[in-house]
Amino acid sequence: MTSSERIFEIKKQLGEDLLILAHHYQRDEIVQFADAVGDSLKLAQIAEKNKRAKYIVFCGVHFMAETADILTDDGQIVLLPALDAGCPMADMADRQQAEICWDIVTKEFGESIVPITYINSKAEVKAFVGVHDGTTVTSGNAKKVLEWGLGFKDKVLFLPDQNLGMNTAVDLGIPVEHMAMYDPKTQKLTYSCSKEDVKMILWDGYCCLHHSITAELVEKARKAVPDAKVIVHPECRHERVKMSDGKGSTEFLIKEVKAAQSGTKWIIGTESNLVERIKKDNPDKSVYLLDPHSICTNMNKTSTENLLDTLEGILKGDFSKQITVDKQTAEDSVKSLNTMLSLS
Repeated sequence: MTSSERIFEIKKQLGEDLLILAHHYQRDEIVQFADAVGDSLKLAQIAEKNKRAKYIVFCGVHFMAETADILTDDGQIVLLPALDAGCPMADMADRQQAEICWDIVTKEFGESIVPITYINSKAEVKAFVGVHDGTTVTSGNAKKVLEWGLGFKDKVLFLPDQNLGMNTAVDLGIPVEHMAMYDPKTQKLTYSCSKEDVKMILWDGYCCLHHSITAELVEKARKAVPDAKVIVHPECRHERVKMSDGKGSTEFLIKEVKAAQSGTKWIIGTESNLVERIKKDNPDKSVYLLDPHSICTNMNKTSTENLLDTLEGILKGDFSKQITVDKQTAEDSVKSLNTMLSLS
């Protein structure tokens, strides 16, 4: 019996006691086993609503499994097949750094600031945000959540992804000149406008994969396929977004191509596994990957071998791959997550 056959056998054996979630960036060999595939928002909603599954296996990275553990009931067990699957962007902000930043920005601008953290962040950062009456955000609901934030307080501290924060703020009509930047390494806060005009305080963090997409890559792609539309993820730099024909979450990118006319051509700037799946699912269109190096190494750490090992562990009562968030952190985090989910 192959590893794949054994995984399907265990899935059948466990039935509704098992829920396997897979992020869009997972490889097809993993996606085939998933009960649900989606972006961070969709999978968070599914994890929260499912009360039947005793075991939730998250094929993704560490912060996603943490979020699932926060949102699910105490009796549900969340497991991560690849325990070393982290997220470099999430690692760019921790709670201690966030608290130092909060002291600096509130001394500079006053108390009328609401913190908003990308869901791609550590549970301890979500907890920090919850304590300070803020919320979380995904690339799919960023505009709606940021509108809420700016209606709630005068300024927004947005972490850890400066690009999603900047791109969303520009969509809402906020000039780049009215945004400050906070560097957690040097603890320096910089801005060029008046103190009163600052609306966004951006954390100096980013997704290595999307941040590295260059102007040269976009120009080269347009020359190679001049009649194609270029669409990118909002984790890309603002300058790259301005060079594109559209931007949006992973769900947006999927739906945009799916809804397009047959024969159209698309160049997509995001993770390669997702683009290859879009290409396969739309054989009547031409789909190209903007950057051939757009591979999330952490997402690719999930394999049939470690997934099978996780499932065999469930049968044996071995939960060494369980992801747990301590009670206080979870309670503080759920405040920020629930605000986001109520807005979604």
